[in-house]
Amino acid sequence: MQALEILKYANKPAEYNGMALLWHKDQHIPGSTQYNIRRYAAQDSWTTEDTGMFVYHYNEAHPKDNFLELRFCIAGNRYCDHKLCGNCNQLPTEDCAGPLRTVDVFSFHFTASFLHQFLHNVKLTNTKDEVLAFKHPNAFTKIFPLSVRKRKTLDSVLNHSYSGSLENIFINAKIHELLLQSLDVIGDDEKEEGFTCKFLADDRGKESIYQAREILLKHIGDPITIKELSRKVAMNECYLKKGFKEVFGTTIFDFYQQQRMEHAKYLLYEKALSVTDVSALLGYSSISHFSAAFKKHTGLKPCELLN
Repeated sequence: MQALEILKYANKPAEYNGMALLWHKDQHIPGSTQYNIRRYAAQDSWTTEDTGMFVYHYNEAHPKDNFLELRFCIAGNRYCDHKLCGNCNQLPTEDCAGPLRTVDVFSFHFTASFLHQFLHNVKLTNTKDEVLAFKHPNAFTKIFPLSVRKRKTLDSVLNHSYSGSLENIFINAKIHELLLQSLDVIGDDEKEEGFTCKFLADDRGKESIYQAREILLKHIGDPITIKELSRKVAMNECYLKKGFKEVFGTTIFDFYQQQRMEHAKYLLYEKALSVTDVSALLGYSSISHFSAAFKKHTGLKPCELLN
């Protein structure tokens, strides 16, 4: 019950039921994923299972107000105010020597316009697609336990050594991963593990796909071809494309463009860089090419995000 109660108030900034707020991180870039991360000092009496909440808000009369929200509450981590977890060799688990046990609460907010990018040329053949397209006619909230995969992804959001632009790129990718994983709780085809592609049953195959994603993120301003990518991860191009689509729910190109444009929003809105500078940093040959790609992806002109 404690986890459900705290998830209802996942966006509250200060305290929850007497638990002091130790650390928080927020991002509210227009047209991007909005998120809040809160780390509270756990009370001695705190005992609960890791819990997730999937909120589908639908209002036919006001479609611009439609949104999805993922909320997670996890416990058992440790916090040390002398250093961030990402700069420490110890993982944010019971192995950490930090003096405070934590309850960590995450909220990820996705607008209908943001989610539209995942649905171009997609036939709505199942409940998941209908929810992403806001064609499912009834609002709902679904509570679910966290799989090992989701827990590891959430821990990685807390436990990394990135800062600034690299942190933004990393967290955007992890949010994308959490959205894909959490869609598994919708519909009759719920499953947390298992892949259709047989080569993904082997750890080596899965590692190659995840390695490919890391390489793409490192080349966010220096585009790399699929042929070059397949060489770097030592995987056949066909396997790489099929495996990437199954693991991450999107093509390599669409994933790369999505991450590129999300980073562009961050550079324009948070860092107040000029359109010229952002275009160059993301590897575009001209400002017009960048502006056209940005408008196609976000529905906005780059200058509209400048403060």
